[in-house]
Amino acid sequence: MSEGCKIIRDFRRPDPRLVARFKGMPVANIDDNMERIAAVDAGIEPIGNKGQMLGTAFTIRVPQGDNLMFHVAMDMAKPGDVILIDAGGFTERAIFGELMATYCKSRGIAGIVCDGAIRDREGLAALENFRVYARATTPNGPYKNGAGEINVPIVIGGKVVHPGDIVVGDDDGIIFIDPAVAEELAAATKSVQRKEADIMDHILKEGTYIRPWVEEKIKEIGFEII
Repeated sequence: MSEGCKIIRDFRRPDPRLVARFKGMPVANIDDNMERIAAVDAGIEPIGNKGQMLGTAFTIRVPQGDNLMFHVAMDMAKPGDVILIDAGGFTERAIFGELMATYCKSRGIAGIVCDGAIRDREGLAALENFRVYARATTPNGPYKNGAGEINVPIVIGGKVVHPGDIVVGDDDGIIFIDPAVAEELAAATKSVQRKEADIMDHILKEGTYIRPWVEEKIKEIGFEII
């Protein structure tokens, strides 16, 4: 096997019920419970605004501007997977466009994230119930020479992701979750959601935002209040 040429056909996926625990959870709230440093680079943006993306990580590493491995992966990924493409952040040549994304959607794929470029932005944004994220848009199409790897650990937006990790995306960004900590993380995030709902309710009904820690922090730093 040549270096950089590897295809792993399958991997262990988490229980769908575990993945579903994150349905409707904002990425921001999840990130708050992951030390606020877990989300991918903000340079990877949603193409259109269509609600939450939730699924299981199916990973691909491709050479800059080459999509041969994505063509292979499209027929291997399973319904509920999110295809993650590590294109090295290269933005001068698109890895895919509307045709390939539409085929993935028809197969039940939950979304595509590309740390690289896409094309057919308008068509991708118009796809319903299917999210696409990318670093850039360019009309320049891809080569199909290989090499590449499928279902190995990759890096997307500065974050390592493994096949089988849980992927959550929304208009704010994307986060990857190790299934081993998912149950605890989902419970903690649900608690944050309830707390924020109570705060919002108080703001709307009482017109106040109670946060005593602000004054405590100012005193701790040593501000002079005149």
